[in-house]
Amino acid sequence: MATKLKPVDVVTVGVGLTGTILAKELADTGLKVVGLERGRWRDTDPDFAMPGAHDELKYVRRHELMQDLSKETLTFRNAMSETALPMRSLGSFLPGEGVGGAAVHWGGLTWRFLPWDFETKSRTLARYGKNQVAEDCTLQDWGVTYDELEPHFDRFEYLYGISGKAGNLQGKIIPGGNPFEGPRSREYPNPPLKTAYSSALFAKAAQAMGYKPFPVPTGANSRPYKNEYGATIAACVYCGYCQFFGCEMGAKASPQTAVLPALMQNKNFELRTLCNVVKVNLDSDKKRAVSVTYVDSRGREFEQPADLVLLTSYVLNNTRLMLLSGIGKPYDPVANTGVVGRNYAYQTPSSVTLFFEDKNFNSFMGAGGLGLAIDEFNGDNFDHSGLGFIGGGFMQAGSNGARPIEVRPVPAGTPRWGSEWKKAAAKYFNRSFSITIQGACQSYRTNYLDLDPTYRDAYGLPLLRMTFDRHENETKMSAWLTNKAAEIAKAVGPAKMNVSPRTGKYTIVPYQSTHNTGGAVMGADPATSAVNKYLQSWDVPNVFAVGASAFPQNGGYNPTGTVGALTFQALEAIKTRYLKRPGALA
Repeated sequence: MATKLKPVDVVTVGVGLTGTILAKELADTGLKVVGLERGRWRDTDPDFAMPGAHDELKYVRRHELMQDLSKETLTFRNAMSETALPMRSLGSFLPGEGVGGAAVHWGGLTWRFLPWDFETKSRTLARYGKNQVAEDCTLQDWGVTYDELEPHFDRFEYLYGISGKAGNLQGKIIPGGNPFEGPRSREYPNPPLKTAYSSALFAKAAQAMGYKPFPVPTGANSRPYKNEYGATIAACVYCGYCQFFGCEMGAKASPQTAVLPALMQNKNFELRTLCNVVKVNLDSDKKRAVSVTYVDSRGREFEQPADLVLLTSYVLNNTRLMLLSGIGKPYDPVANTGVVGRNYAYQTPSSVTLFFEDKNFNSFMGAGGLGLAIDEFNGDNFDHSGLGFIGGGFMQAGSNGARPIEVRPVPAGTPRWGSEWKKAAAKYFNRSFSITIQGACQSYRTNYLDLDPTYRDAYGLPLLRMTFDRHENETKMSAWLTNKAAEIAKAVGPAKMNVSPRTGKYTIVPYQSTHNTGGAVMGADPATSAVNKYLQSWDVPNVFAVGASAFPQNGGYNPTGTVGALTFQALEAIKTRYLKRPGALA
């Protein structure tokens, strides 16, 4: 039987990117906030100290910062007709575990979704008509516009000290920035990172073809930076160990560098680690959350009463916890009813790898997001008439740091093992780079999350079941985008190229991106969304589900910047409206 604890004002389920910001701001108002984190405490010192910080075997292969699948995993299948099986080892995506969550090991790319992304359905139908959208596609508008979110994008970028170059300042196009971005109120807080040799070659070829390259915005800070919380983020040293790793320099924006130094000093906040929340408990009417139940590292069960419950864990766990707790109606793909688990989406990455005989790129040096990009083929920035798909993605070339266990590019046709493979791997390690594409992914009736009827976790609770496959829209989009990238690559002049569009069935085995979205999507209609525009549950108003679980479909960008903006949107609504009059905000 659970031990009932003293009530608090707020509990956050997860202490990562969203949870730390919400906890900090609400604790500052005088509320008693408890942060529950199922992983352990992590900080720059000693967890990310050298020389252990650059242990590729530990962090990339053995997933030191990632979810422990022996305690909780998910099951996967491509279609409803198949039997889902447990994911026994991490592959396609890497949910984080521990204080800071996935924002510890993230790559740093910090985009604002395009204005079109927030009104995908209405803008697509207005421009192309209903025949442009597949019959089983369940895309929808977000219930919030870019203009509404712009102040929140701005605040997140200044909190995390994002490095970049504005391309649209209050409606004026600025040379050197992204001309396709939505208008922003001010310049980035930090200038762009340095330009890698590979980026320069890509930019020269792209410019010659009429495109407008610009620096990728990133949380790898280009100079020392002090944010509004008084936290100092150091300057990047281009060590090449961003993605999958914590930053030994404290130069990558994260909860550890941007928020926790101030949050941990607030006496109104209490952090409890190694505490796994298994349920949100509701009142008899199922209209109000009264507490959460969690299990600690010793297997003891506790009940933490709270007036406000914030689900601030990863996409998959936000959705699973709502399903386990009976918050909102579960999605039924056959009847096409219900909302929780609906509109799960991923992304559609692809690449073109260039191999040279006469150039050296020092590929081992780099930073998260170090690169130049073009955006001509993202969102609805180009005419999709007759193409058979909607959406797009950005293209970039740069250096994120090639690590020898993980990165061994060789030209197509090279033997997969043996002496010839070894020669090619050694030769091209520093003589190659990739043009990468982060493609969008629409939502479909048959892509969803629910509770598995067979498999259970270490606590006896049903695992989350993922049913997902990319559709014709994504296949056509990937082929078209990758061919465009190949045209630029050819203009660069490599000796050889590997052109790799995303084809065939989605597989959960090789790493692709940790950009899972949906499951507890936002919108203006309770019949098709689990949360409103403030990420507040339609059914249980004192529960907010904050994160990329709210995305109705996924755009052609990394999601972190938009998650940050949604966090501040929810925060403003809680502070200015909900706390004054608890109840439904929409």
